[in-house]
Formats: sequence, structure tokens, C-alpha cells
Amino acid sequence: MRPVSSWGRLGAEPHDVVELTDRSTVARVLAGRSGIAYGLGRSYGDACLNPGGVLWHTAALDRFIAFDPATGRLVCESGVVLRDIQRLMIPRGWSLPVVPGTQFVTVGGAIANDVHGKNHHVVGTFGEHVRRLRLVRASGETIDCGPDQNAELFAATVGGLGLSGLISEAELQLRPTRGPWLEAETVAFSGLADFFALSDESEAAWEHTVSWIDCTSGSVVRGLFMRARPSPDRAGRPWRERSRRIPLTPPISMVNRLSLKPFNAVYYGLGRRRTGVQVVHYEPFLFPLDSLLDWNRLYGPKGFFQYQSVVPRAAAMDATRDMLDAIAASGEGSILAVLKTFGDRKPAGLLSFPREGVTLALDFRNNRAATTLFSRLDEIVRAAGGRLYPAKDARMPRALYEATYANLGAFTAHRDPGMSSGLSRRLMGS
Repeated sequence: MRPVSSWGRLGAEPHDVVELTDRSTVARVLAGRSGIAYGLGRSYGDACLNPGGVLWHTAALDRFIAFDPATGRLVCESGVVLRDIQRLMIPRGWSLPVVPGTQFVTVGGAIANDVHGKNHHVVGTFGEHVRRLRLVRASGETIDCGPDQNAELFAATVGGLGLSGLISEAELQLRPTRGPWLEAETVAFSGLADFFALSDESEAAWEHTVSWIDCTSGSVVRGLFMRARPSPDRAGRPWRERSRRIPLTPPISMVNRLSLKPFNAVYYGLGRRRTGVQVVHYEPFLFPLDSLLDWNRLYGPKGFFQYQSVVPRAAAMDATRDMLDAIAASGEGSILAVLKTFGDRKPAGLLSFPREGVTLALDFRNNRAATTLFSRLDEIVRAAGGRLYPAKDARMPRALYEATYANLGAFTAHRDPGMSSGLSRRLMGS
């Protein structure tokens, strides 16, 4: 047994960690045991944890199996990291259609959480581009499934939080790319009406859209709207990866009531200086936090929560305004507040989080005031017909989950009884 935590660092409970190193032996290792898969641990809460139980660590299942350069079909093990796919394939003219806000995610984790990116309105979620996967059940049974093979089990696995079985390998459909360069523009805005106008204006012509907002400014919100699209012919200045590491955990959270407003003011001021169109490398635009390794330590020894919601577009103006007002009034907040629209696309999985509407994501230090705030935010999200993102969650009430994920009953029919996590016990009872 050894202590394991997730990205939110809310605790480090003991786990029996079983290293998986050979995909041909996975079925034998799993047979007759109960546990959950753990890749790089980038889920913020307890979706990837199993306190007191087994974690099947998949990071060593990191081999590329096959690639067809004519069609862009890639077969790989589930522990392959998205960064490695991008760095290998983009020079060869192919890329992943969907990447989340960090590239330090495994293929298995991307499927199990059906991750989304800044281009959801164009290409949807990660699961929409999975053509086949191999699922190992806790009984030792191995099942191949995909959109056209065992389709119901496939739909339960995409976004299924690892609870339908352990993904040992997957076949992904990559898409053609011209290279690593993006034509990007930053536009400063003030007020939610400006945000929605920019979103509506941008989505037809710009593949990637996202905004950072100053959550201390309430519903009269100021922010930076960022949009990008593949650069047609131009390349930017030579790019070299630069990263820094937070070397230690400070004794208190560096994000607090004294630092919050200055942090937001400085970020907004620096962002305004970068407005206009530039040609940039895809990595700093799509993964801005990846250059600051171990940034989660900034929240101190108690860790932090992330609260990410999506509400339908029809209710988004009022619900977003109410959430931002509640956050500003609480005195809590985030320097990493993101506001973005999702496109109107059919979800790839039964429990997929994205839906047509607007998503708001913020980090909060772990304290009593944040817990009180979450109850108010839950009320707003539920009244608007929205829901929360389980991959980012560590405290959602079970009643809220059951009320906002309509396909939970259909999912349960395909769940592997041998798969259990902290999240599943909290939200599903087992």
C-alpha cells in the first residue's frame, strides 16, 4: 500500500498499486480482483482513486502498436500520453482532433472522461474519434468494442469514468494537419453580452475559442477572448519548449483573498498587451499551464477543488451571471477561470459531460467558504438544467448527479461490477 493523490491534492489515501507493463497479461492480472485504472492522475478529484483498494497503474502501457499514414489510423496502448502522439504525428502531417487543456493525459484517461478541448464546436469530444477499443473486464474477459461493434458497451465506456472495464488499447482516427502553427488572436471584452457576441462571431471562422475571465469582477465581467485556427502558410518564430517547476508546496495557499484581485489584475493587464493577431506554436496556446510543472502545489497543503459546470445556452446568460455574482460576493475565486461555449453535438458516451451550452471552470482553495459557495453554485446549475464535470469533481452531491445525468440507468446495465472508485462509491453507491 502506498499513498496516492489526484491533481487536486485533497488527500493521499493508501492504495494497493499494481503496475501494468504488458498488455498481453492485463486480463490475467485483473481476473477476480476489484479496482480502478490510474494513468497520470490528472483527474482533479476521486474519479481515478480507490482509497484502501487496488489501482491498476497503466502509465507503462505506453507503446504505439500500428499507424496507417494513408488514413491516419493510430493503434496504441492506453497509457500513451497525448503529448507523445502530437509530437510524433504532427511532423508527419497528422494530429489528434481533440486535446484537453493539458497534454499530460493518457489515451485511456481521455476516453474514460471523454475529454473536450477548445474546438468542441467543430469536432466534438475525444470519444467521437475513437474507432475501436479493447476493454478488459475485472472478470478477465476481453471485449473489443466501437461505434459499430458492441456499440452499447462502447457508449458506456466513453465518458464512463473507468467503470465499464480497463481500456488496454485503442484505435484513434487522426486528422490531417499542416503543422504546429496557429493564427491566434486575443480580444479584451467587458460584460457577458460581449462574451456571447464574440463567441457567436468566432465559431464559424475560428477552430479554437476560449476565454479567461476575471472572476473577481462579478457579472460585469472583464476578460480575454482567445481564438485560433491553423495557420495557412506562415510559420511563427522558432519555438523551444520552456518549462518551470513549482519546487515545493507552500505552507498556505498562494491563491487567497489577499492575492486574488492582484493576480487577476496583473493577468488581465498582461493579456491586453498581447491583443491582436499572431502566429504561435500550438503548445503554448492549447496548453498554457503545461509550462508550469506542478502548478497544483500553489494551493498549499490542503489542495484545491475545481468546479466546472455546463448550462444550456438558453439559460446561460442568467445562470452565468448568477454564478459570477455569487463567486464575487463570497470573496473566493480563481486566477484560472475559463468560460467557453460547447457546440450542439450528440454526446459520444452515455455519461459524457459536454452538451450544447456554456461551460464555466474555476479553481478554489480548499476551505469552508468554498464549500458554502459550492452549494449555491449547485442550486444555480441545477435550476438552469445544467450539470457538473465528474473528471473535475471531488464533492458533488449524489442527488445532483442522479438528477442531471439522465443516462445513468442505461449506463448501469453495462457497468463492470469489479470496477470501483472513490467517485463511484460517492455518486453511485458502489
